[in-house]
Amino acid sequence: MIEMILSSRKFREAREADWRRLESLLKRLEAKGPASLTDEELIAVPVLFRAAMSSLSTARETLLDQALLDYLEALCARAYFQVYGVRTSLGDQIFSFLRDTWPRSVRDLRWEICGSVFIFGLGAVIGYLLVRADPEWYFAFVPEVMAQGRDPSAAHEALKKIISHKENIDVLGLFATFLFTHNIQVSLTVFALGFALGAPTLLLTFNNGLPLGAMLEIYTRQGLGIDFVGWLFIHGTTEIFALCIASAAGFRLARALAFPGGATRLAALATAGRTTGAAMIGVLIMLVIAGLLEGIGRQVINDTGARFAIGSVFLVLWLSYFFLTPLRRLGEARGWRG
Repeated sequence: MIEMILSSRKFREAREADWRRLESLLKRLEAKGPASLTDEELIAVPVLFRAAMSSLSTARETLLDQALLDYLEALCARAYFQVYGVRTSLGDQIFSFLRDTWPRSVRDLRWEICGSVFIFGLGAVIGYLLVRADPEWYFAFVPEVMAQGRDPSAAHEALKKIISHKENIDVLGLFATFLFTHNIQVSLTVFALGFALGAPTLLLTFNNGLPLGAMLEIYTRQGLGIDFVGWLFIHGTTEIFALCIASAAGFRLARALAFPGGATRLAALATAGRTTGAAMIGVLIMLVIAGLLEGIGRQVINDTGARFAIGSVFLVLWLSYFFLTPLRRLGEARGWRG
């Protein structure tokens, strides 16, 4: 026992100076970042880290005292994070996501998004035509909780009142929260069902378009088609875009499962997951904005022209953010001028 204690003491005395120096450098790195160290000190950190790891390995093999082992393990863990860990701040990571990761993931899904928009639009067109041919189809496409008195038998004034009313501002926040939660559930469901080879994703995307077409038909029949489109347009350009991105992400998962290429299905899913995961985080952001526009902006702004203007501005902003800015950068890199 005495020999073990003496061995531990000699071991500590021979190496403790390096440990203390490493600990001092780590404190400065953790408090003020790499700029607080000189070039020589920055070079010394990985060298001292490897020496500390060697000391830890030796200490474990020779069964030295537990307090020393705990100290070295904590020191090596801190040093490992500084040498190999991510040094960007949370703000930098958020900025990087907004600047690059999110728009790049959406651009990568562009063909799936085109397909989702087509499927959603096809559902809306078929819903419109079926209700126009037989109004009874309306009740198959639009649930009662969504209809809220809007059906083929509703009079012109009743339909107009719904799209031109003003709500109490105190309840709009709660309404926006409800809409946001509902849209989140739909988006996540459409995305997750991509694991079923995309068939449920396609069906749900198509079904989401049916009620839109059905309601447009009954408003058009009463001469309120433009007003109804404006009522939807203020938030729909953001909300429908987000839902189509979620649908596109589901189709990308389905493609990875069905056609993994030269990779295994697990590897293909992992690759697809990096793209779709970033896109879905962005979908949540878009749905927050759509929920505010639908729950508050649409109720406060009753002018159809203003609703079209706001919806158009958001559509242009989203398209520019996701697609036009990268093209402009590419053009500048190739010497184009515009």
